[in-house]
Amino acid sequence: MPAADVGAALLVETAEGIGPEELYPPAQYSGWWLLLALGIIVVLILVVVLIIVLTRPPKPPPAQPVPVQRGTPVEQLEQLRAGYLHRIDLVEQAHATGTLDARGVNAELSAITRRFVNEYTGVATPVMSLEELEHQDVHPALVEALNRYYYPSIFGEDAPTDPGPGIAAAREVVTAWH
Repeated sequence: MPAADVGAALLVETAEGIGPEELYPPAQYSGWWLLLALGIIVVLILVVVLIIVLTRPPKPPPAQPVPVQRGTPVEQLEQLRAGYLHRIDLVEQAHATGTLDARGVNAELSAITRRFVNEYTGVATPVMSLEELEHQDVHPALVEALNRYYYPSIFGEDAPTDPGPGIAAAREVVTAWH
């Protein structure tokens, strides 16, 4: 039987009184279904907010105030020298106690002398190669210390030598600037 005929037969049967004569309203749903749907929507919104909050980059800490150096430029230089000479003494003590080997001492001294020159002159010596330092207008004591003591000990294939001359060269770099 075609679909149009089935529809017509149903109409005829209803009109003849076989089925109920009044229409029933659609089935009513419980109010709990509405609350469940709203709860799911709220949970989804909270998940999205949580993902956004957790994946944000952290806020940078507030900038620390730059310490104001007091005194005359000569006094500031003396304070800078004293601080770096103290660092060199600490490296020497670490070698004497056995916590740093000769290669480690020379690596630390290279970093200390480069940082000193960087703070004193403003030249970015910690990130420069030896060739770049040779072309810069830096004190020859730094280039000589790097060339003679630190680079061969750090990058050489031979075992590092006694770090005593390297320590003396680091002190020379710090005290030679004026």
